[in-house]
Amino acid sequence: SPRSPSNGSSRTLSAGEMYLFDTGGQYLDGTTDITRTVHWGEPTPLQKEAYTRVLMGNIDLSRLVFPSNTAGGTVEFFARRALWDVGLDYGHGTGHGIGNFLSVHEWPVGFQSNNVPLEAGMFTSIEPGYYQDGEFGIRIEDVALVVEAQTEKPFLTFEVVSLVPYDRNLIDLSLLSPEQIQYLNSHYERIRAHVGPELRRQRLEEEYEWLQASTQP
Repeated sequence: SPRSPSNGSSRTLSAGEMYLFDTGGQYLDGTTDITRTVHWGEPTPLQKEAYTRVLMGNIDLSRLVFPSNTAGGTVEFFARRALWDVGLDYGHGTGHGIGNFLSVHEWPVGFQSNNVPLEAGMFTSIEPGYYQDGEFGIRIEDVALVVEAQTEKPFLTFEVVSLVPYDRNLIDLSLLSPEQIQYLNSHYERIRAHVGPELRRQRLEEEYEWLQASTQP
C-alpha cells in the first residue's frame, strides 16, 4: 500500500523539519488514538503560527460548554475558527468516535453532519490540522470524553484524556488568549499529577525530567 515505507520512498529525518506522528494502541481497557507534531530545530514563522492556530482550535473545541443533545457538526467550526481567521483550513474531519477495545474509528460518534448528537460517556477524537503540500503537515489529536458541565442546567463539555504535552518549540504564546493559556496550564497540571508518579514508579527518571520540562506553566 502507499502507506508502507520502501527503500525508494524512505528518507532520513532531520532536526530541521516538522515531524507528525499519528499513534495509538488497543488495550484490554480501551483504545487510544493520538497525534503530535514536533520540531526539534528552528521552525519557520508560518510553521509556528499554523501550529499555534491548530492548537488554539483544539483547545477551543475541548473547553467548549454546549447544551445536551447538540450534534457534533454544530460545534465543529470551533476547531477551525483560529485557522479561518487567517485564511487557513484543513481538508479532513475534526474527529471520530473511539471504541472501547473496538474500532479506532467507531461510528456513529463524531463531528460530521451525519453523526449522532453528543451524549455524556461518549469518546471522540478532536484533531484539527494544517497541511502545506510537499512541505509540512500539522495535526494535534487528543481523545476526549463527553462529560456533564458544571452548569445549573444540564450542559455538556469535554474532558481530554490524552495526557501528552504539546511541543513548546512551536507555540507562539502571543497568539493565545488568557483563557487558552489558563486551559493549557490546568491541563499540564493534570498531566503532571497523573503521569509523573507513574514514571517515578517505573524509575524512568529521564522521561520524568522531560515531562516536568514539557509541562512547565
